[in-house]
Amino acid sequence: MSTSPAAGGLAQQADLVRTTALAVPGVADLHGGALGEVAVYLPGRRVTGVRLRDDRTEVHLVVTMGAPVRPTAEAVRDAVALVRPGRVDVVVEDVRDTSREPTPEPVAGPAPGE
Repeated sequence: MSTSPAAGGLAQQADLVRTTALAVPGVADLHGGALGEVAVYLPGRRVTGVRLRDDRTEVHLVVTMGAPVRPTAEAVRDAVALVRPGRVDVVVEDVRDTSREPTPEPVAGPAPGE
């Protein structure tokens, strides 16, 4: 983990890298590594699948089954490089068949006028 930015800056960077990577088509999730060691550890929480260093960023992916692995990893690398300069290493850890996952039901809000 990088020690130069303040904790608030580190949290914002980690969250931005996570959000950016998850927005790339073909990315199902981020992966914490074999033992869950790939993460940015913050007070009270962690950002799994991201590792930040002074000179580089690591992003560990779960790719959607059927998505082209290399182009997906390259797209993540390019997208993350726009939000965090420096070297970006992308590791594809797993593939997930998202077609079998249940679709989350929408959360109902209060009825109009309540």
